Amino acid sequence: MAHIISGKALAAEVKQRVAQGVAELKAQGHAVCLRVFLVGDDPASATYVAGKQRDCAECGITSQLVRLPADTTQQQLVEQVLRASEDDTVSGVLVQLPLPAHIQEDAVIAAIAPHKDVDGFTPVNVGRLVLGQPCFVPCTPAGCLAMLRAAGVPIAGRRAVVLGRSNIVGKPMALLVLREHATVTVCHSRTQGLADICREADILVAAVGKAGFVTADMVKPGAAVIDVGINRNAAGKLCGDVDFDAVQPLAGAISPVPGGVGLMTRAMLMENTLRAAQMAAGQAAL
Repeated sequence: MAHIISGKALAAEVKQRVAQGVAELKAQGHAVCLRVFLVGDDPASATYVAGKQRDCAECGITSQLVRLPADTTQQQLVEQVLRASEDDTVSGVLVQLPLPAHIQEDAVIAAIAPHKDVDGFTPVNVGRLVLGQPCFVPCTPAGCLAMLRAAGVPIAGRRAVVLGRSNIVGKPMALLVLREHATVTVCHSRTQGLADICREADILVAAVGKAGFVTADMVKPGAAVIDVGINRNAAGKLCGDVDFDAVQPLAGAISPVPGGVGLMTRAMLMENTLRAAQMAAGQAAL
C-alpha cells in the first residue's frame, strides 16, 4: 500500500514558516502584501482567489483583491498591473487566470515586475528556470517537488515522466526534476505508446485534466505518483487525473485529490510572496 503524501500536513508546515517570516518582517516595519487581480465573474476563479485570501490571512499577509468587470480592456488591466509593480507597498502581484478572451494573457503577465512575479509566469522567471538560475518557480510544480522531497522520494538518477506540457505545470515540472538530475520524459496528447512510457517511470506526475486518466496498468510498482488534476467524475465527486483506488495498492507513494497538490500550490504562493517581501527589504535573494 502506497505512502500517502499529504498536501494538507505539508502545506500547514509551509504556512507556519511563512507566518513566522512575515511576523519578523512586520516587526521591522516592512510591508508584506499580495495584490490579486480578478477580471470577470468566473465562479471557479473566484473560489481560487478566496482560498488564496484565506491563506494570506493565516500567514499574516495583507491581501488586496482588485475586482474588475469582464469588459475591462487589455490596456486598462496592463496599466493597473504596471502600477502595482511600481508600488513599494506591494510585495507580490498576481493576475488570476484565465482572463476574458479579448485580453491576451501574455501581454498582461509581461507587465508584472519579475521581482514581484510570485506566480513565476513572466518570461524573465521562465527563462531563468530554463537556464537553471535563481527565480520564482510556478507554485504548482514547486509544490509537487516539495511533496516528493518531504516523502523522501529519490530523484537524482531516476526516471521521471510528466503527463502534460502546459506552461503552468508540465513544462516547469519537467525542468525542476531535470534540475534535480532526473531523466525526464514529457508526454502529451500525441505521445505514442503512452502506457509503456509511464510504466518506466520511477516518478509519475499527472497533469492532463482528465478524471481517472492514469490507471493501474500505467504505473510501475513502487513508483511515486503525484496527481495534479482537479476534476469532477460522473457522480460529481472531486477527483484527480489518477484512478486513486486502483493505483494506491501498487504505488510506493501517491498524492490524494483533494488534500494534495492543490493545497501545496497555495502554500508555495505564500512562500513566494514572503520571499518577494524579503527581497524588497534587502534580506533575501532569489
